[in-house]
Amino acid sequence: MADISDMQKNIYFASDFHLGVPDHDRSLEREKLLVKWLDEIRLNAAEIYLMGDLFDFWFEYKTTVPRGYVRLLGKLAEITDSGTQVHLFKGNHDMWAFDYLPQEVNIQLHRDPEIKQFGNKLFYLAHGDGLGPGDHGYKFIKKVFQCRVNQWLFRWIHPDLGIIMANFWSRQSRYANLIREDHVQRDKDFINSRLSVHSKKILQANPEIDYFIYGHWHYPWDIQLTGKCRQISLGDWLTNFTYAQFDGDDLYLKKFVEEKK
Repeated sequence: MADISDMQKNIYFASDFHLGVPDHDRSLEREKLLVKWLDEIRLNAAEIYLMGDLFDFWFEYKTTVPRGYVRLLGKLAEITDSGTQVHLFKGNHDMWAFDYLPQEVNIQLHRDPEIKQFGNKLFYLAHGDGLGPGDHGYKFIKKVFQCRVNQWLFRWIHPDLGIIMANFWSRQSRYANLIREDHVQRDKDFINSRLSVHSKKILQANPEIDYFIYGHWHYPWDIQLTGKCRQISLGDWLTNFTYAQFDGDDLYLKKFVEEKK
């Protein structure tokens, strides 16, 4: 929990960067933009929450991780070295993050949804994949990917081959092709039919929650669930470049726009 004295600073939330797609040059362009955002907020940040899918593919072999992302990893290490906590809620694309990021970058990893208090406000935080009713096919696949035996078997594939295979499948996804317009209504429908149902179920047991924060669905949306409770879908850093900022009193959904010099 952020100390009440830290509420003179902000808590920041962002999600779904999918670095690595659709190709090296465009991924690097977004990575540099992300680093600029981190530079802009770092002095004002009590904590930073990256709510999943930081990379489009990430797998930690015993002695090897995917190449690249040195600007981002260096900036995150610089921020944590300065004393600001950075958290990563593992998403469906970076669920194979284990001990490399905590040991080398000092990022705090979170696997499951959590309820956290910042100041006098209560937050429910989750990446958002597999929550709510339906989507049984994905929920089954997620269990397959989370199975330690399957992770152990994949680790025995040589990294050059394993990472090439994973990156090939990543580049077939709609995220890799930066397609958004045809999916906006579908994403809205999923947020309503799945995430909102899940949020209301959690609210029944925890009516004191003020904010639900989700990634995964890529569409930035702010929904009033009850008179006091809001649900925030953070959007993405493929086409929207959106994030949420909590100043100790209220939560704002914003878009990062690089200042022109």
